[in-house]
Amino acid sequence: MAKLKAQQQRFVDPDRGPMISARFIVAIVMMLVGIAWIIYYYTVVRVDPTAATPQQPGGPSFMADWGKWNYAVGFGLFFLGLLLCAHPSTPLGRGRGVVVGMLACFLLGLVWICTFYVLSGDQLPNVPIFNDLGQWNLVVGIGFMAVGFSYATRWE
Repeated sequence: MAKLKAQQQRFVDPDRGPMISARFIVAIVMMLVGIAWIIYYYTVVRVDPTAATPQQPGGPSFMADWGKWNYAVGFGLFFLGLLLCAHPSTPLGRGRGVVVGMLACFLLGLVWICTFYVLSGDQLPNVPIFNDLGQWNLVVGIGFMAVGFSYATRWE
């Protein structure tokens, strides 16, 4: 009985609660599915506009029909996963995790926008995902910052 109790206590912060919760696992899965969705669309389904010969879109036909909306699905899942992590029942939603999540989202948004501005012009067509999004890169960067503000509301 003592061993079982010791194993249960391993993942519990005595002041805050469990380190791993169902919400945290769902949030991590949503973020991973969002990243996988974008990578799968970009590498398998999307037709390369720079190809010499016209290609047929691969993968499921519904993904090919959605076109650039696949980025909205992928980034939306990623941002929703980050928003779920801002809840106090997850490690990023309490204590120092809030500051880490907030600053990470702010910095990711800033780096995303700065990278877009630095590469815009002749170099942008060579960067994966950035080349497809065009001006929508600003929306992605601002989306990261908006999620950072959701963490800021949890900061005490």
